[in-house]
Amino acid sequence: MTAGSEILLAEPRGFCAGVDRAIEIVERALAKFGRPIYVRHEIVHNTYVVNELKGKGAIFIEELDEVPPGATLVFSAHGVSQAVQAEAATRGFRVFDATCPLVTKVHVEVAKLHKEGFEFIMIGHKGHPEVEGTMGQLESGIHLVEDVADVARIEPTQTQKLAVVTQTTLSVDDAADIAAAVKARFPLVREPKQQDICYATQNRQDAVKLMSPQVDIVIVVGSPTSSNSNRLREVAHKLGTESYMVDSADELLPAWFEGKQRVGLTAGASAPDILVQQVIERIKALGAVSVRKMQGIEETVKFPLPKGLRLDGPNATQPEHLR
Repeated sequence: MTAGSEILLAEPRGFCAGVDRAIEIVERALAKFGRPIYVRHEIVHNTYVVNELKGKGAIFIEELDEVPPGATLVFSAHGVSQAVQAEAATRGFRVFDATCPLVTKVHVEVAKLHKEGFEFIMIGHKGHPEVEGTMGQLESGIHLVEDVADVARIEPTQTQKLAVVTQTTLSVDDAADIAAAVKARFPLVREPKQQDICYATQNRQDAVKLMSPQVDIVIVVGSPTSSNSNRLREVAHKLGTESYMVDSADELLPAWFEGKQRVGLTAGASAPDILVQQVIERIKALGAVSVRKMQGIEETVKFPLPKGLRLDGPNATQPEHLR
């Protein structure tokens, strides 16, 4: 690194309210009901968080037949299909739903419009658990598009009642391009009253857009499975700034920083601050001499916990869901 080089910290970065809430649900369930607590899918897409919770007694599973009868089960922040909810109820688990309320909002909208006869076009990434959960709200009538080219291929059964829904962690710009293509092909399509992409995803992408032109390189702290973290790296790359995503400080390569004066640093919404601090220390060891925080939006959103996990709440004897 060059003399006097600095780290520029994006603001906001790191944990969002939905991730905070999901982790707290698992921790409180462990405190209240003891280990093990079963969690369907990674509670949030971050290796460090998942390993920490494993150490405390959480067991992460993909199929409900891996969970013993009468156990406590937590649904991940990404949400689940109606079939998974029904199976969990049939098997008699004590259930806590850590689905991000902003994902639940999309599920509620799908259910409401379906009753009115709508079909849906979902913008998202195939195989992502959030997409599977949202598409699984209905047995049919949701068509997935991953890019503009997909828009030309889909064949809804009618075009009078079509609505768009979006995975909450997409690139704001990419989603806008795909939505425009949908509108061009289906002029009557109903768009969400408020954009489905969550406030935290939008805020972190906006901060990277502001930061990228001011730095020589952007480092994003996030796990490979994290959609919103991948999008942050892409945003910087599209603006022409060299960018890398790392799961931990160990993945930083000294060669990336040779001749660099200013390093931009951010973190995905599921990446804990301890990882950011470790990355800062590693970059300092490579020659950075100062850290400066950018000005940015201060997030004050907080989501309530399910009743059965509140400290003043009664013991949960029936499956509890945040609604």
